[in-house]
Amino acid sequence: MFELFFSARTELEILRKLALSDAFGYRAATRVDTLGGNAAEGRLIRRLSTFGAGQAPAADAPVNPKGNAMSHDTYELKAETREQVGKGSAREVRRNGKVPAVIYGDKQPPLAIALSYKDIYYKIHGGGFLTTIATIDVGGKKVQVLPKDYQLDPVRDFPMHVDFLRIGKDTEVNVNVPVHFINEEKSPGIKRGGVLNIVRHEVEFHCPANAIPDSITIDLTGTDIGDSIHISAVKLPAGVKPVISDRDFTIATVASSSAMKPEAAEETAAEVEEEEEEADEE
Repeated sequence: MFELFFSARTELEILRKLALSDAFGYRAATRVDTLGGNAAEGRLIRRLSTFGAGQAPAADAPVNPKGNAMSHDTYELKAETREQVGKGSAREVRRNGKVPAVIYGDKQPPLAIALSYKDIYYKIHGGGFLTTIATIDVGGKKVQVLPKDYQLDPVRDFPMHVDFLRIGKDTEVNVNVPVHFINEEKSPGIKRGGVLNIVRHEVEFHCPANAIPDSITIDLTGTDIGDSIHISAVKLPAGVKPVISDRDFTIATVASSSAMKPEAAEETAAEVEEEEEEADEE
């Protein structure tokens, strides 16, 4: 029984990692995650929900004037109010096939609600959950919200609880936006055997709640070994500013690898021979 459970969990983790690689749109062999294995795995579920299960933004996703894909179309969820709160009440809600949640913010008292398990499960695992504004119908009253956090069962990935931020007319929020890399095949450094060293898979931005970017895109065209990509090189939509504002932080670098050492040695030898030939001619 234990062996079957371990095998299933191992297979699930492998599938998640493969989906993550596809979501970032790169060949796993050419990139390095500087967060380290344990840290990256600890954030795997959250990143998968942000990017979608192995899916990049849709080709017809709305874009802003800068060309960045904007957050997904808004959607509506139906909810029931919860008269009682606490662990016991939350367990009862889950036993009835629903997910406990709370709506807070906009200078109004918190509102405890219960959502359809099926609806919230597919929204969380469907991609863009934390960057998409939703409308929640609570007994006929519609409330515009932005999902701020959620809890999953550590074993089964079932949604356990969701926090929603109530959105007002001028609400601004801090949100983690995923980073996408394109044109890897046009990077001279990677072509020579270098690796893309990803320092930040997500960047936290401060922006209007109704103008959250779905992602930021970094073009690797022309990047060579030793190059660093900083936040200043990224074109951001109007009103979107990085939360870290005191420095031009690094998002990724193109680094050398052991795989390219023989090639580099050959290139160096070729350059020496050319210099010697030119010296002989002189």
